[in-house]
Amino acid sequence: MTTHAPQAAHTVTLPGSLDEAVAALAAMPAAVPVAGGTDLMAAVNSGLLRPAALVGLGRISEIRGWQYQDGHALLGAGLTHARMGRPDFAALIPALAAAARAAGPPQIRNAGTLGGNIASAAPTGDALPVLAALEASLVIAGPGGRREIPVGRLLAGIELLHPGELIGYVRVPLLHAPQTFLKATGRTGPGRATASVAVVLDPARRMVRCAVGAVAPMPLRPYDAEHWVASLIDWDGERTLAPEALTAFGDYVAAACIPDPPPVPQDAGDGAGHALQGPGEGTLPPAVLHLRRTVATLARRALGRALA
Repeated sequence: MTTHAPQAAHTVTLPGSLDEAVAALAAMPAAVPVAGGTDLMAAVNSGLLRPAALVGLGRISEIRGWQYQDGHALLGAGLTHARMGRPDFAALIPALAAAARAAGPPQIRNAGTLGGNIASAAPTGDALPVLAALEASLVIAGPGGRREIPVGRLLAGIELLHPGELIGYVRVPLLHAPQTFLKATGRTGPGRATASVAVVLDPARRMVRCAVGAVAPMPLRPYDAEHWVASLIDWDGERTLAPEALTAFGDYVAAACIPDPPPVPQDAGDGAGHALQGPGEGTLPPAVLHLRRTVATLARRALGRALA
């Protein structure tokens, strides 16, 4: 067994404010911002990244807490998973606290940050489906000032960070309503998600919002399933659903996120004179079918817990 020490960055800057961090990034276009470093150091150790300079964000106190603003919570990008998992934060945004507690072993939760989870945009990022379901937005700080974009646009690659920009805050609406997060892993205990589901109830707008993580490069929103199940809920009453409706919702979400393959025409061939399968004869591989059943189970349970 051999180990290789990562190549050290030539310059390490430790700004004390968000504006100083932006100035440092603008002055060193090749610099990489780093907070907890859980994803960045994994990339360095695997040889995928060799940063010429680092801008450390650990001393910027303004992005390590949160504040209330116009019915929203303005969360600093430097909030760690461990901090978000505490009871006071869980009372504020329960689903995000549950995702933070599920983010991994203690050493990862103590170091990893909300902003890092978003910036790395790993498909298995636990916070990402929660932020998508909450329809959160990002406050981006850069040389030209600050701008706000929906988190979904960044994760989908529709909006990108410009040179010198970094995520400063995450703006999350405070719904004061039930919300849940569940994930499945390939092993017992903390681990990377094979699938995850966030469900958020929005009684004021009579909406159910759902996002599925880890099954695609970005969180998926099954809008048709959301609208269908919201129409079944008695928002002025007990907000209960029959078990059959919960099961149907789970199947609806899973089929939307992991659809069946398109049918192959009966007269299609492979170019060598061999007929291919006709409509209805093709199916998903067993592993994909298992994943779809996992998503269905998570969605059903998540909505059931939110309604309970």
